[in-house]
Amino acid sequence: MKKTAFMFPGQGAQYVGMGKELAEYYPEADQVFEMASEAIGYDMKKLCFQGPEEELKKTENTQPAILTTSMAAYNILERKGFKPEVVAGLSLGEYSALVASGSLSLQEAVLLVKARGKYMQEAVPLGQGKMAAIIGLSREKVKNICREADGVLEPANFNSPGQVVIAGETDAVEQGVEMAQSEGAKKAVVLPVSAPFHCRLLNPAGEKLAEDLEKVTINDPKIPLIANVHGDYVHKAEEIKEALIRQVSHSVYWEDSIQRMISDGIEHFVEVGPGKVLCGFVKRIDRKAVLHNVEDKKSLENLLDY
Repeated sequence: MKKTAFMFPGQGAQYVGMGKELAEYYPEADQVFEMASEAIGYDMKKLCFQGPEEELKKTENTQPAILTTSMAAYNILERKGFKPEVVAGLSLGEYSALVASGSLSLQEAVLLVKARGKYMQEAVPLGQGKMAAIIGLSREKVKNICREADGVLEPANFNSPGQVVIAGETDAVEQGVEMAQSEGAKKAVVLPVSAPFHCRLLNPAGEKLAEDLEKVTINDPKIPLIANVHGDYVHKAEEIKEALIRQVSHSVYWEDSIQRMISDGIEHFVEVGPGKVLCGFVKRIDRKAVLHNVEDKKSLENLLDY
């Protein structure tokens, strides 16, 4: 039996209709949507299943919606006896991983990520910050571009070999895109996001989040969990709290997280929640990895038949 990791997607994975089929066919998924709706005070099913897209795209709605959908899929897998050796999530997805690991309750998680989304959006006025994906340059070259740009520009996500996302002030990001193109990047494109996540412009959001984290119960993880901020395991509640605060305004080391799992013998990666972006990243990191995703009835059955 191959050693398995569960991965949970981050912001950008959302789409209208996500989780609908799972909730219709599996009571354990429907139960998660009900619990999340009760905790957050609005109809999570309506938001995820019907939208409208404009509402779903608002950061403070997107984050609890993706988390709820991911946990609905996870609840089915757990009831069917699937237990991963390790869990991790990309940015927002780290909160789903924490719920899966038993570190955080679903109810507290949806409220935390709603607040997190609001704080992240408020930290930088619209139009003053951007993010861009740089494809085909080494991380060292991208770091140099960030250092040479005028203004705040930092690596936000190390996603896979040759794919780094940068974030910062609008002019600095646009300058970084031009520099990357002149350095021979295969692609350098500004992303359609509403804030420059995972750079120091988000420090105020981390400070507000820290206050909220003091009010929730975080337990030591029951399933090994790898954190974004360093791509390594966190073992204690205090480490988790510190990692979540830092994560808002620091780089996400996703490629390093996957490499750590591979070095520990993980061969099977299951993306739990909407989309297949993380499977794409893993494929670029290790072509031998066995990949599944679970976001609807068909993808779930594919995993169960494996």
